[in-house]
Amino acid sequence: MQTPLDIYSVIGFVGTACIIGAYFYLTAVKAPNPFILHGTNLAGAALLTVSLLVHTNVPSLVLEGFWAAIALWGLVKALRSRGAGEDTA
Repeated sequence: MQTPLDIYSVIGFVGTACIIGAYFYLTAVKAPNPFILHGTNLAGAALLTVSLLVHTNVPSLVLEGFWAAIALWGLVKALRSRGAGEDTA
């Protein structure tokens, strides 16, 4: 079965690229910036969720929910560390 490449699939691919890029960044950089890392992961999860709302795959949708929640937690943690004057690396 062949599925056409519509705008929602393209959005999903961009989200996938964000998550893969964030993982590469985490692996490649000695001291990754948590705002870049978690922000990119959150953007990727959001874009994939848009795609999954149209091309429904419930297990993947649940995964993206957890992925977004972890990214939000990481951003909040980084913001709190920044506010306390601690090193965010």
